[in-house]
Amino acid sequence: MNKIINILKQKKSLPLDQFINTTLYDKNFGYYMKKNPFGKKGDFITSPLITSLFGEMLTIWCIAFWESLGKPKKIIIIELGPGDGTLCKDIINASKNFKDFYKCLEIKLLEKSSKLKKIQKIKIKNDKVKWINKINQINSGPVIFLGNEFFDALPIKQIYKIKKKFFERHVAVSKNNKEKLEFLNKKAKSKLIQNIKKLNLISNGNIIEYPNNSIKFLKLISKKITKYDGGILIIDYGYTNQKNKDTLQSIIKHKYQNIFSNLGNADITSHINYKLFTEILIKEQLKVEKIITQNEFLQKLGIIERANLISKKISFKRKIDMFYKLKRLLDYNEMGNLFKVMFAKKKGGSFSLGF
Repeated sequence: MNKIINILKQKKSLPLDQFINTTLYDKNFGYYMKKNPFGKKGDFITSPLITSLFGEMLTIWCIAFWESLGKPKKIIIIELGPGDGTLCKDIINASKNFKDFYKCLEIKLLEKSSKLKKIQKIKIKNDKVKWINKINQINSGPVIFLGNEFFDALPIKQIYKIKKKFFERHVAVSKNNKEKLEFLNKKAKSKLIQNIKKLNLISNGNIIEYPNNSIKFLKLISKKITKYDGGILIIDYGYTNQKNKDTLQSIIKHKYQNIFSNLGNADITSHINYKLFTEILIKEQLKVEKIITQNEFLQKLGIIERANLISKKISFKRKIDMFYKLKRLLDYNEMGNLFKVMFAKKKGGSFSLGF
């Protein structure tokens, strides 16, 4: 916290996206750079950590997509922000049951955090897995990009629209208390205003969220898909209606808290604007399937049938535990509805399993 306050005292203020980037990704004290936030003892639990059935279903989906591409001799899965490596490990384990696919499989993990990279390398010991730092390191294909709770962790800008004037949200040290932070609205630069107008982000509501970092990633990924064939599967919490809203949130030990509390020790995220993501991917010449809920997607892939099959071979206690975990993934009051799934692919393909 003191380190971030010192930076802000020097800079006077930081745009929100730079503040988030510093808080989460600073090499010395950034949240993702110094701790493992995943699991019961961490700050949040992702779908792969709830049950390996999630990874199994994604593997089945990837195999079906590979088959639709004509079973190429090489298929590259790129996991964006692989967390503690659980999903990658589950995909490897499930793929081993499909020898032809496994023989063709290569996995690239895009990871920025050296701390998480160490954790992943302990968990995943397989020659098929390599780590990359940038999307531009991908130079062959076909490619399948998997982004499970990746885009929500990327910094965003927020713009306030007051009548016909636009102000960018900054973070600054409080004038009344030099040890506290506060939001500050500064007149938005004309280029920023032009960008949000081009993206049709000006609609109902006076808070505009501009996911500038996500847009850069989507454009880079789209170019790789267009060049090498393949697609991207995004699973994350978000919304599909156009209304502007403030979705910025901070979480620690599985509880929501003030954005300025526990800086460097708490996660800061925002919800995905799926309508915007769709428009960007279409502009980048990809074909986008309709956005569906995690519940719909996993059920269409046969997750309940798979669970029923497994339940015949395990104890009653393990069966109860498995279906309890499955409920967390599928229930509309838990992750089933809040989490959405989108799939974009190179134009020309007809594959739409799960959608």
